[in-house]
Amino acid sequence: MKFRMLPFFFLVPTIAIFASSAFGSEELYRSALLEEAFRAELHRDPYWHTLLHYKKGIFGERSLVDDPSFFLAENGKRDPKAEMEETIRSLFQPAVEGERHPVCRFPARFEWLKERLMIDESRLPVPACAPFEKLMEQIRPESVTLIFPTSYMNSPASMYGHTLLTVRTAYDSDLLSYAINYSAITDETFGLFYIAKGLLGLYRGYFSILPYYAKLQEYRDVNDRDIWEYSLNLTESEVRRLLLHMYELQDIYSDYFFFSENCSYNLLFLLDAARPGLHLTDQCAWWVIPLDTIREIEKAGLIGEVVYRPSKSTRVKHLASLLPDERREDARAIARGKLDPKTFAARAIPAVEKTVAVDLAAEYLQYRYAKKEMSKEEYAERFIGTLRARSALGEGAASRDSIPPPGRPDEGHRSNRFSAGFGFEEDRPFQEIRLRPAYHALIDNSSGYKRGSQIVFLDAALRYRARERKLKVDAIDLIDIVSIAPRDAFFKPVSWKVKTDLFRRTMKNGSEHLVYRLNPGFGRAYESGFLGMWYLMLEADLHVGGALERSYSAGAGGSTGIFKNATGWWNLHLFARDLYHGLGDQDNMFSAGLEQNFRIAPDWSFSVEIAGKARGEDFRVESAARWNVFF
Repeated sequence: MKFRMLPFFFLVPTIAIFASSAFGSEELYRSALLEEAFRAELHRDPYWHTLLHYKKGIFGERSLVDDPSFFLAENGKRDPKAEMEETIRSLFQPAVEGERHPVCRFPARFEWLKERLMIDESRLPVPACAPFEKLMEQIRPESVTLIFPTSYMNSPASMYGHTLLTVRTAYDSDLLSYAINYSAITDETFGLFYIAKGLLGLYRGYFSILPYYAKLQEYRDVNDRDIWEYSLNLTESEVRRLLLHMYELQDIYSDYFFFSENCSYNLLFLLDAARPGLHLTDQCAWWVIPLDTIREIEKAGLIGEVVYRPSKSTRVKHLASLLPDERREDARAIARGKLDPKTFAARAIPAVEKTVAVDLAAEYLQYRYAKKEMSKEEYAERFIGTLRARSALGEGAASRDSIPPPGRPDEGHRSNRFSAGFGFEEDRPFQEIRLRPAYHALIDNSSGYKRGSQIVFLDAALRYRARERKLKVDAIDLIDIVSIAPRDAFFKPVSWKVKTDLFRRTMKNGSEHLVYRLNPGFGRAYESGFLGMWYLMLEADLHVGGALERSYSAGAGGSTGIFKNATGWWNLHLFARDLYHGLGDQDNMFSAGLEQNFRIAPDWSFSVEIAGKARGEDFRVESAARWNVFF
């Protein structure tokens, strides 16, 4: 027995020597990689900062990713060097069944480090991320497209529009592409609480991947948003890098801010990861507007072909515009089941009118079903009957596919505006400068923007009165949003507004003081061919300030106005408003005026306005002219 065990005791030192040698070799190799990474200062490399979303802020350098699981080092959120060191060490960790190895948790980091340090994959326990390679084999990505659904006025987070990416695969249909989207996770969609949380970053934002046709249906058919598609000229290797970074961001959250770290800003990290050296995220200001990111992407030379996809409501409005009133009512009656499409098709009316009317009925049926205004059974019965009637009419005019695209959103005026001008308050002259960080006023040139919409954020005005030799803050518009949405036979939207600002109010003794104002309202709007859009709104009005006798003044009233695009370069807005304040400081405020804007160039305009204001027997007239530069 002792003799048989003797060879085993001789083997123990040999095994230990080999094990020690292997362990020592691995440790030496890892140390060599770390030494080379520190020597080359890879932790300072801009691409490493892109992959970790590092940015310099008021309190130093930090990652904009807030999920602790995104970092391997304890202080990795604020220390790029520590995170790199821990990442390199983690590559040599043994694989654990049921857990993702760091090579697979962070494949973009791994591939970049492998390239920069020339890592020998045969010396790693996990030489590649098999699930990612399997995914690439399944989807076979070919190209990437930037998607811009236009503004959706009924959601504060989408008033500026939205951006997402689609990855086109080897399949023929673009609708089978995968959509990469970044958004806040919340069940809320409106209200002051929702806005406050979004402004303060109290929602978590996540990336998600889902079929493009699902997002297309949500934006185009349900939310009435036209869609613009911008193809990106990324190479095959760049598309791969984009997907590598997207893969490591799965289930990782960042705090979502409506005006800064939003959908558009975070998508730029994917493009920066795809093509090193772009630095798109470095071009953004403290606030990020989707249209501005599209312009930066175009400036970087990424954009190729541009495609316009009209929303279902746009298609309905276009078809309705081709018909006389009587045929529109027929189409509406078919969609609502009050007129049999077969009976209508047999009428002795022009064939073109019948064809367009039945097309209109079919589109309107699809719109109503997408809005859940009818049951599936009811929709199926009416839609099939309408299609049969349409088939019997023959091909006819290509009414469905002849919608002329409006001006491209990215070719409209830029978001920031600086204004300089002069005017008169009665007979007192003044000079004025204004700065508006965002975004679009009602009378600004509407090419590329949603007609009848206004979104103004932090518009501040300084006035110098020569006679008084004083420079004063005249107004600060914190938020000023207007949505004038005309009603017609097919759509019944509510027009609305909300304004909160600091403005200079004239007191009963003639003195002027800055007062806080909250002014919401809602109403209806209609379209007239000659007049343009006209509206009528009911409004509430609250003023708060120490200069008021009772510190507040509250009331209600109404406003009416006409907005018209007179030409492609001339907009005008005629308005009147009467508000009676019966609570706190009692007062009646009436104002009426005319605003006009003349487009000189895409980013230059000249505006003129005159307004009369009455308080009791006191009536004053103010006029102003301004030169506006968008940047």
